[in-house]
Amino acid sequence: MSFQPEPPHEHGRAERTAVLLVNLGTPDAPAAPALRRYLAEFLWDPRVVEIPRLPWWLILHGVILRTRPARSAAKYAAIWTPEGSPLLVWTRRQALRLAGQLGESGHRVLVRFAMRYGQPGIAAEMDALRAEGVTRVLVLPLYPQYAAATTASTVDAVAAWAARARWVPELRFVNQYHDDPGYIDALADSVRRHWQREGRGERLLMSFHGVPARSLALGDPYHCQCHVTARLVAGRLGLTAEQYIVTFQSRLGRAKWLEPYTEPTVRELAARGVKRLDAICPGFAADNLETLEEVAMEVRDAFLEEGGERFDFIPCLNDDDRWIAALAQIALRHLQGWPTGAPDEATLAAGRQRALAMGATR
Repeated sequence: MSFQPEPPHEHGRAERTAVLLVNLGTPDAPAAPALRRYLAEFLWDPRVVEIPRLPWWLILHGVILRTRPARSAAKYAAIWTPEGSPLLVWTRRQALRLAGQLGESGHRVLVRFAMRYGQPGIAAEMDALRAEGVTRVLVLPLYPQYAAATTASTVDAVAAWAARARWVPELRFVNQYHDDPGYIDALADSVRRHWQREGRGERLLMSFHGVPARSLALGDPYHCQCHVTARLVAGRLGLTAEQYIVTFQSRLGRAKWLEPYTEPTVRELAARGVKRLDAICPGFAADNLETLEEVAMEVRDAFLEEGGERFDFIPCLNDDDRWIAALAQIALRHLQGWPTGAPDEATLAAGRQRALAMGATR
């Protein structure tokens, strides 16, 4: 095996610490060729589709990549912004704001972002960090709930990069923060602000990304963690069990996925006489195709078709102040023990003792 060439080693060079935010990914443009490249990378990941490789290769290249890119491109076109893909725009802003939040606290930490699929890629960003002299990297996937298809896949990509690196930096990974108080408070606060502006629906729908149902039996904690998040948010809002419902969206293929499914559930709610429904997607740190097109458009249309009168989608946390503060606290917990440029507790304590001693001699 040949390893990547490293920048020339500099004796005495100051060590640097970095945080790498990682999100799922996005195509480069709302066009079929870009979607074909993106889907080929995404759907070939064995963490995402766990079926034998040969039959899946035939299905993927013989059917899916021939038909789905054009349909998906039209969906992306409906949400694309002048700055590009919403997921890319919000993730970039989160990285910039996290860097600012940490800097204001005295932590001189580099903050970068990468996409598991698409650009900027994890390998390229890790290369860039090494070129900047980074020797410690905290990898912080923007997935609050752990799933093998998301969090573990991020670990795989970093490990694949490390397998080709000559000098591997110290690495830490954040596995999940589904019950983090700051994250829960930020979610609840976003719902309260919406209610204050727009009034309150009869139910709060919490829609999470779906995964195959068999993943639960195989030991994946995702299903449980989604329900923990939902219960904690409901508790902050003072909701009873009848006032909120947890569903799962974005089913792929014919296999059974985690239930209940989002769209059939909202149709049933409307048919039962629910006229107004609020919806939030707590499993996504930033708005994307699945929140802006699938939930805010398709699921909304389904609710109205069945007799519902108003469907309000509450945006993801994106660059919300409380969320960025919570993200900074999550990062700092996992950075403990690494040099970040901020004085440690021992130094602070010594300073306080000196100040007290000086005061006593005056």
